Amino acid sequence: MVLRSREAISPFSKQESTMLKAILFDLDNTLIHFGERQFFLGYFPAITKVFADVIPEDLFLERLLSSTGMVLNNNGQMLNVDCFMSAFCEGYEPLRDEFWQRFMRFYESEYDQFRSLASIPPGAREMLLQLRERSLKLVIASNPLWPSIAQNKRLAWAGLGDLQFDLITHIENMTYCKPKVEYYREVCSMIGERPEACLMVGNDPVNDMVVGTIGMKTYLVTDSDAAGLEVSRTTYGVPPSGIPKPDFEGSLTEVPAAVKSLL
Repeated sequence: MVLRSREAISPFSKQESTMLKAILFDLDNTLIHFGERQFFLGYFPAITKVFADVIPEDLFLERLLSSTGMVLNNNGQMLNVDCFMSAFCEGYEPLRDEFWQRFMRFYESEYDQFRSLASIPPGAREMLLQLRERSLKLVIASNPLWPSIAQNKRLAWAGLGDLQFDLITHIENMTYCKPKVEYYREVCSMIGERPEACLMVGNDPVNDMVVGTIGMKTYLVTDSDAAGLEVSRTTYGVPPSGIPKPDFEGSLTEVPAAVKSLL
């Protein structure tokens, strides 16, 4: 693990920075290991069947992906859920409420079939409990493309469903997505902290580390499967340039050591 700042060769000096107040954690392949490719191979056919009586199957996936693309480009003028549903329901506006209920029933009744694809990183729960003892704010900063019920279920799959978090980002409470830095500014506003007083922990060198451009400290988790980013890369397209190197790199269980250096 590298315990060094971007600005200096010497070890990080807390006199030179704002005291750490909050830690943001990515979820998939950070706090829970989750095979994206296997998941989507099962998810797409399953969710398509929910709408097969209304939307032709050959058009459903195209509509779902294009609507998700609209959310990724949301500009803060509306909640991500409204952005998604407006695009998804184009031509089906009278069925908007019914369509949302269909999504909800799917996550309530069928989403758990994918639990077997998830595994728990060793020591994740103990690490979070250790950080909570330091009275730090803890945030689940997962890309808000999914409804709250899906985020909460994945936390439960990771054995973290009973833990208290100061914020969990999801499609219903955010107006931006990663890798836009506005997403991170929105998170900071919601928890009442400056970016400089936060640490972002995640496995994605683009979506998670981009926040370094606005002064937030970053920790790149290196013990997850890098191949899991393949689907994300296809979805997000060309990444932004000028992303600084992470302040810290290491396993998830080493996060407390990085945090200690910032306190």
